[in-house]
Amino acid sequence: MELSILVARILAVIFAAGGSAVLIGRLDFSEIAEDFRESPALTFIAGSLGVITGLVLVGYHNLWVGDWTVLVTIFGWLMLLGGLSVVIFPKSLVLMGKYYRHSPLWGVLLICLGLLFGYFGFLL
Repeated sequence: MELSILVARILAVIFAAGGSAVLIGRLDFSEIAEDFRESPALTFIAGSLGVITGLVLVGYHNLWVGDWTVLVTIFGWLMLLGGLSVVIFPKSLVLMGKYYRHSPLWGVLLICLGLLFGYFGFLL
């Protein structure tokens, strides 16, 4: 349970900060996708970080239970699979960026995820 709380706290801060940055116009995912398009090395590093983070979470927190901690497991698997897809198919990240439209709704979604994980990590 301690690992679940730690990961929930980390995700809460990342999601809340990212969502706030989107809402105030400091973060635009289409610009990030453009940076990845221009730098295969950056794409590989980002994918590798996703694989590493996902493997650590899946290795130490592969808990398919009936409470909130399963969200940590799901995010671990998503990070692992997402990282692998970026390493194996680097252009997939650029293609996803083409479909992204800058909208405050992305910021709101990220902040909601941050609040959800913050509730489980800091208050529960």
